[in-house]
Amino acid sequence: MITFFKNVSREMKKVSWPKGQELTRYTITVVSTVAFVTIFFALVDLGITQILNIFFE
Repeated sequence: MITFFKNVSREMKKVSWPKGQELTRYTITVVSTVAFVTIFFALVDLGITQILNIFFE
């Protein structure tokens, strides 16, 4: 167990962490992508619901 954590610590020192501006750009990209996909699937769901309501009401 101790060897595992020593290896983890050694590997974490090798990690290249993003700088502040880079992290901000990545965060904005992820949030905007998630928002777009959420809106897209909400609209698709709404459309399918409307179509099914036409046939089954």
